[in-house]
Amino acid sequence: MRISRYQTELDQLSATYSAAMGADVSRLKEAIAGASESSIIGVGSGGSFTVASLLCNLHETYTGRVSRPSTPLEIICNPTLASSSPVFLISAEGKNPDITEALERARHHSARQVHVLTNRNVSPLMDGVSQLFDVSAHTFELQEKDGYLATNSLLLDAVLVARAYNELDGSADALPATMDELRLGSQTISQWIQSAASFVDAATQRGAIVVTYSPLLHPIAADLESKLSEGALLHCQLADLRSFAHGRHLWLAERPGDIAILALIEPSLGGLWNKMSALFPKEVPMYAMPLQGASPRDLIAGLIGQMHLVQAIAGKLGKDPGRPEVPQFGREIYYIDLPEVIPPPRERVSAAEQSKYDALGARWPSQRRRSGMARARDAFIGSLAQQDFRAVVFDYDGTLTASQRKTAPPSAPVVNHIKRLVEAGVFVGIASGRGDSIQEELAKVLSIQILEKLYLGLYNGGWIGTAATAMSVPTGTVEFLSHVTRIARKLKSLGVPIERIKPTHPYQVSIRFRDGLPTDQMWFVVADALRQAGLTTGTLFRSKHSVDVLAPGVSKSGLIAHIIQQEKIDPHQILTVGDQGAWPGNDVSLLEHRFSLSVDMPSRRLDRGWKLAPGHKRDVDATIWYLDRFQTGDKGWFKVWLSHEPATDE
Repeated sequence: MRISRYQTELDQLSATYSAAMGADVSRLKEAIAGASESSIIGVGSGGSFTVASLLCNLHETYTGRVSRPSTPLEIICNPTLASSSPVFLISAEGKNPDITEALERARHHSARQVHVLTNRNVSPLMDGVSQLFDVSAHTFELQEKDGYLATNSLLLDAVLVARAYNELDGSADALPATMDELRLGSQTISQWIQSAASFVDAATQRGAIVVTYSPLLHPIAADLESKLSEGALLHCQLADLRSFAHGRHLWLAERPGDIAILALIEPSLGGLWNKMSALFPKEVPMYAMPLQGASPRDLIAGLIGQMHLVQAIAGKLGKDPGRPEVPQFGREIYYIDLPEVIPPPRERVSAAEQSKYDALGARWPSQRRRSGMARARDAFIGSLAQQDFRAVVFDYDGTLTASQRKTAPPSAPVVNHIKRLVEAGVFVGIASGRGDSIQEELAKVLSIQILEKLYLGLYNGGWIGTAATAMSVPTGTVEFLSHVTRIARKLKSLGVPIERIKPTHPYQVSIRFRDGLPTDQMWFVVADALRQAGLTTGTLFRSKHSVDVLAPGVSKSGLIAHIIQQEKIDPHQILTVGDQGAWPGNDVSLLEHRFSLSVDMPSRRLDRGWKLAPGHKRDVDATIWYLDRFQTGDKGWFKVWLSHEPATDE
């Protein structure tokens, strides 16, 4: 008998399992640990949806954060799902047009990091990753391509995810070294499949199956339904054990010859299943997949077991679900150009107003009928358009560059705009919590003539000079910062997820947290520790990646004051741009300035610090949108033209 493509793939599962057990999952673990204080969104189609379901299932189990597996279309139609949660997009080959469009819309609407789990370094999806900021790719190459149904790619990614959670939790019930050690109840996977032969016969004769399951085992049920349906093998219904009791039992009463029941059971619901199954009509075929629990090793065993069950059903029907005849119309449906036929969701409130409402915590019920915010926006835009500016001061990380995690110079569009402004005689300043690393980065992309005219306020404005000035940090210590350093080290020893503590006397102490952790929560941890020690929290600020405690008198506004004094210009002739404008954001002093623009979180004041860039543009994308609208004139002046088209310089 000819071996099917699907069976050939199943024969490779053991090697794939071993490869997954030997892979380096350290970066994936960091991503998951960084999302541990948040709910997450897992996104995938077909077999990748199974991995997304497993990811969310384990995230809920280990962190208690309600998480949601979603299809790409859900994100495409409602990208606000990704607005405040880390997003994990999963695609084996990265060719699926749905997932590439979901990446675009998720990145444009998510205030948190987006992660991509894939098995190809080169793909349309990875092309999209390379063009977007704050997207982390986790690539685990799989040489052999799956057939029509996901098998080895699904197992590889599922084991990687399961390992990551298992190892982060330090669980003693770890995944075994080889696939042969996995068990379904007391049986090996092959023993369980052999004992299912009579059930397979009955199910294929009836043509339909109900899969009832423990909610803890939903990823297994979801993948079984996907394979039976996508392979056109059996009609399949899913219902957890109690949903089944709410009416679906009528199938058993009225159509007992048309249905079979498979139950996915773990010990906590074993008694319920025994009670229910004893009441079912005897002529309805029943079979159970009894798992020892709902740990990662049980879920992986169940996923492998149901893949083999699909092969048994397919073999009985004489089909090869790994290589079916796919109709032309099916291919055309798959490759529909989604951006062409699915427009972005319409904004119910202008993006500028919505960002202010978000900063104020007034997200919902809807504020659409309140005109006060719209009037404040229009008044600010009007005053901004009328003002002539001679200087602009930017935040650096999150404004001119994508992230502190990627120590790279600003992109070419940003660099070209900085050159344009400086060469036009505009005074340009950059204020940052970082130190001379910024000088090193800027020196890679700007000439010495530009660097000499570029003002810097480093260590949050503690050190002020030009980008060409050699930095000289005063010696000595500040007692307040020494106390803060000791407190931060104590917090780290207690398990607070602090990655690095960097004191820079006499300016600040920077406390960096694990990548992905929301620093708004960590700010309160540090603030409370300072409060308990009798120290002030008035100089404690947060960025997207760290919390900075500044020495008294240190502020980014110091750079503004320096430019005013040095160049003898009016304060209203300076425009400021930053990303964290709402206190305790580290750009609060920048966006408290009369004329100021946000690229992410605006100030809570209604007369300044607005985010006027389109809602889907954030951080560097929003900065470039503003810069495109800076129109320079004679003698070092510029204006901000917030028209739909970029301004043309005179």
